Amino acid sequence: MNQSIGFIGGGNVAQAIIGGLRKTDKDRQIRVMNRTNHERIQRLVDNYNVMAAQIQELVEDSGILIIAVKPKDVQDVVKNLKNYDLTDKLIISVAAGISTKLFSKHLPGVAVVRAMPNTSTAVLLSMTGLSRGENVLEEQAELAEQIFSSIGLTLWIPEEKMNALTAISGSGPAYFYLLTENLIQAGIQLGLSEAEAAMLASVTLVGAGKMLTESGKSPGQLREEVTSPNGTTHAAMTVFKGERFPEIVVKAIQACAQRAEDMEGEYSK
Repeated sequence: MNQSIGFIGGGNVAQAIIGGLRKTDKDRQIRVMNRTNHERIQRLVDNYNVMAAQIQELVEDSGILIIAVKPKDVQDVVKNLKNYDLTDKLIISVAAGISTKLFSKHLPGVAVVRAMPNTSTAVLLSMTGLSRGENVLEEQAELAEQIFSSIGLTLWIPEEKMNALTAISGSGPAYFYLLTENLIQAGIQLGLSEAEAAMLASVTLVGAGKMLTESGKSPGQLREEVTSPNGTTHAAMTVFKGERFPEIVVKAIQACAQRAEDMEGEYSK
């Protein structure tokens, strides 16, 4: 199978995936097209050793097509792809809220994997959810997993769980960035410089993440180990609970998942 990759869309998600791939696979042929922002494509060409291409060349010469456009633009891409022979090609969609049913409806018989990475692909630490369409062969599923395993961890899930995964890991980095932003601002209010607060917050976030993934302990266990009765951490935890922080987190995640579900209805017809 032709394992060259063609990216339809050259935005932030495409750049993150390409940047991660290039750290582990410098030789694979990668083509990219973007409908409007040609300066962005040129930056990708200059920085990541990819080829700019028009749609016909990209589709005909790539064995794997990664659709990395905004969800509202997927319909137009699908309509365009109808003009080409997609036999033996694998389509991977990374657009949030777009069901594989859309592709099955308009491109019957085509192999489609739905993927939801996050922007940590750029540092090879993405958490990518994968759902397999009905026409995907075992070899193609393994190839999709290989691509995303090169830029982090993967998890195959039923497609009906993809919106929940989007709410946790797809959008998840933004939640941690928001928390870090607020930690920095709190540090500044306590008299730290911005640089000092940023270093303290960022390195603490990385260390906590490694503890979560490598210690074998649950988040609750780790939190309890830091929280001495009536100590400094306990004082902060009391405020978090008093301000209903757990409920706020659940409400935010539910809103994200609901929006993904709404988008699926809007854009997957």
